[in-house]
Amino acid sequence: MDTYNVHEAKTQFSRILAKVQAGEEVIIAKAGEPIARIVPIRSQRQRVPETARGQLWVAEDFDSPLPPDLLDAFLGHS
Repeated sequence: MDTYNVHEAKTQFSRILAKVQAGEEVIIAKAGEPIARIVPIRSQRQRVPETARGQLWVAEDFDSPLPPDLLDAFLGHS
């Protein structure tokens, strides 16, 4: 992972972006202290409906009211 100080990053921004586009991560530093990391954006794949069919399970009572003691805990009652 390459590190560039702010001045270098300004003058070599296109070169840095080319590295990031190629999959590398780059650190930007100010006075030798890392302050930012530039990383490539991972492509957002489109979700395909029903690809998890048979892998998920929902309890029959998933929407039933909570027991009073648990409800009180969520509401902050003692």
